Amino acid sequence: MSPSPRASAPRLPGGPLIAFYGDDYTGSSAVMEVLSFAGLPTVLFLGPPTSAQLARFNDMRAIGIAGVARSQPPEWMDAQLPPIFEQLARLKAPINHYKVCSTFDSAPHVGSIGRAAEIGERLLGGAWHPLIVGAPAIARYQAFGNLFACIDGTGYRLDRHPVMARHPVTPMNEADVRLHLSRQTDMPVGLVDFVAMKTGRAEQQLAAERAAGARLLALDVLDDETLAEAGRLVWEHRGARLFALGSQGLEYALVAYWRRAGLLAAEVPTPAPARTERIAVVSGSCSPITAAQIRHALDHGFGGVRLDATRAVEAGAWAAEVTRGAAAALNVLEAGQDPLVFTASGPDDPAVPALGQAIDAAGVAPSLVNARIGDGLGRVLDEVVRRAGLTRAIISGGDTSGHAGMALGIYAVTALAPLAPGSPLCRAYAEGAHDGLEIAFKGGQMGRPDFFSAAKGGATNH
Repeated sequence: MSPSPRASAPRLPGGPLIAFYGDDYTGSSAVMEVLSFAGLPTVLFLGPPTSAQLARFNDMRAIGIAGVARSQPPEWMDAQLPPIFEQLARLKAPINHYKVCSTFDSAPHVGSIGRAAEIGERLLGGAWHPLIVGAPAIARYQAFGNLFACIDGTGYRLDRHPVMARHPVTPMNEADVRLHLSRQTDMPVGLVDFVAMKTGRAEQQLAAERAAGARLLALDVLDDETLAEAGRLVWEHRGARLFALGSQGLEYALVAYWRRAGLLAAEVPTPAPARTERIAVVSGSCSPITAAQIRHALDHGFGGVRLDATRAVEAGAWAAEVTRGAAAALNVLEAGQDPLVFTASGPDDPAVPALGQAIDAAGVAPSLVNARIGDGLGRVLDEVVRRAGLTRAIISGGDTSGHAGMALGIYAVTALAPLAPGSPLCRAYAEGAHDGLEIAFKGGQMGRPDFFSAAKGGATNH
């Protein structure tokens, strides 16, 4: 009698595993980073792709669309998100993900995660909707529904966080993600806490919360064990398809579980970024972390060019300021330095309240001005990269990255190498001059003080 055939090893299903929309560009590239460097090729489109563009990447295991929903009102979401979610649904991935910032940047009037959840539930389906925000790899932790984030090794509850408690657009005054979401949606929000996850009771708590009517289920993540357990709950309870919300913590969780279950290789070689001779940086971030990075860069060979953001309240004045900024940045390159074009250096920069006062005096919508600033920074970068023939660039600031990226005419990126967690170096795909450009979208709170120098020198910035 011939021996019975060996049972085949478990495998992940073919085709795209995850389809995602990111509510800002930096967060979207963070999802791509997690998956790509785990051995799951991922493409990120910087807007809804055409059929031809999608066909160019038909071997990808994850497909994402980066957006700017984080800086938009609910009415914008009602108009813009449905066709994007419908396009994601056509990819037929088992997991659809609405990616939000790991510090949960949102409010009822801008970047509403609750409104996105309502739209996604209707169009992307699923019997329940996991919410995973914690991600130990980037020092984000959730315990009993409360979100914590670290700066320089010190953890803060989000409503006491030095950055998020003072965020100029979406200041966080509630660390419990359930309560925070309850201000944005009437969808019932439940919790599977870390105690249940570490004592083998996660299944029971998940079932109990769903039986009680919860449709959004926040999953605590504190360490590698709870991370993998969160991934297991999502994957094993995905049904025919599942709509999830959260940071790149969702992808970290799925990768952790897939590795634990033998569905994914435990180690994948990570490429190292190469050094480049010249780099250009634009920043619209008001974060103190970015401020430290700006100070470090200016002390180490970068030349600063400040744009007067108050001029963005009027289109003509801002166009002139953008032209001036591009010329100044090119002069910096001529002088042998790397240009760093910025609108503010931290939340205490006088430019921050000055912009608010200018917006109030002009009576214009802050979202319009913020979009104009981001677009202007992108046009500065476009001019500098094209005229100087640069091969690498950085855009800093979550909201800034979206508008600046669109101004560059890039339609997609893939991950090349890690720079800092959440901010990989990417390869740009464009119809014109910027095809092949190496670019990173850096969130305001990401990276060490030497991030910009390290991005030039080819060092990983952990």
